[in-house]
Amino acid sequence: MPQDTVRQFLDFEKPIKDLIEEIELTKERSEKTKIDLSDQVQQLEQKVTETRKDITRHLTDWQRVQLSRHPDRPYTHKYIELMTDNYVELYGDRNVKDDKAMVGGFATLGGQTVMMIGQQKGSNTKKRQLRNFGMANPEGYRKALRLMKLAEKFNKPIITLIDTPGAFPGLEAEERGQGEAIARNIYEMIRLKVPVICVIIGEGASGGALGIGVGDRVFMMENTWYTVISPENCSTILWRSWDYKVKAAEQLKLTSSKMNEFGLIDGIIPEPDGGAHWDYKVAAENLKKQLIQSIKELKTLDPQQRINGRIEKFSKMGFWEEYK
Repeated sequence: MPQDTVRQFLDFEKPIKDLIEEIELTKERSEKTKIDLSDQVQQLEQKVTETRKDITRHLTDWQRVQLSRHPDRPYTHKYIELMTDNYVELYGDRNVKDDKAMVGGFATLGGQTVMMIGQQKGSNTKKRQLRNFGMANPEGYRKALRLMKLAEKFNKPIITLIDTPGAFPGLEAEERGQGEAIARNIYEMIRLKVPVICVIIGEGASGGALGIGVGDRVFMMENTWYTVISPENCSTILWRSWDYKVKAAEQLKLTSSKMNEFGLIDGIIPEPDGGAHWDYKVAAENLKKQLIQSIKELKTLDPQQRINGRIEKFSKMGFWEEYK
C-alpha cells in the first residue's frame, strides 16, 4: 500500500501492528542517539514478514471475510490503475443516470484492448458515500450491460472485478427494477460472443455479484468470499442475532478454497502474505498474469464454443438428487 497512508489493523493483525510500532520506535531511537540500529530494524522487519505468513496460514473463514473488507484493501480502480494503460472510463446507462458504484471502460491490458467493469467502494468515508459502499442500483447493472454490449460490438474481451456486499436494497432500487436488471445481465452475459472473465477481488455477495459474475472463467482472489448472503445477515435470519456470524461464515462455506472444492470457480489467485493490502503491486501482478493467460486461452475458441461452455458450466453447478 502507499507509504504515505496510515495503516489500519484488524484485531488478529495486532502482532504485526506491535512489531511495526517497535520498528518505528527503534528508528526514532537510532536518530536521537546517532547509534546504528539497522541490524535490529532488519530483524524486526523479518519478524513482520514471518508473522504475516503465519497469520495467513491460520486464518479462519470469518477472518478471511474480514480481510476481504479490509479498509486498506485495493479496490477496482486501484487494480485497473496498476494492471492497465490508457484507461478511458465510460459513464451512464443512457436511461436514468450514472451509478458511481459501478465503474468501467476500455483499457489496454498486456498489449490488447479490453473492457474493464467492476464495483468501486471508495477509499475514504466521503468516497464510500459517493460510491454507495459498492452497492449498485439497477442503472449500475444496466450501465455494465451497456459496456459489455459495446465490447462485444468491437470484439474486445470483458473483465469484471466483483467487490460488493450486495445490490442496493432500497425501495427506489426495487421500483426501478433491481431484480430485472440483474436477471437481464445474467441472461445476456451467458450469450456474449467475446471472452468474459470474472474475478471476485473482495466481497461477492448475492445477486449483486452475479449481476456481473457470469463468465467463461470465474476466479477468486485468495482472501475473498462468494455466497448468497453475508455471515451477519445469515446469523440474523437463523439466530435473530449477529452474534453467530463466525459460525455462519463457517457453515456457508464461502471462502475461495471451499468454492474451488465445490467446482463453483475456476481457480484461486494468490495474494501477498497477510492479504492484498500489504502489497498492491504484487496482488495486481498476480491478477494480471491470470487474466492475460485466460484471455489467450479463450481466444482460441469459437464464439459459439464459449457460449455453449458457459451454459454447460453454470447448468452443472450445485449438488442434488432426484427421487422418483
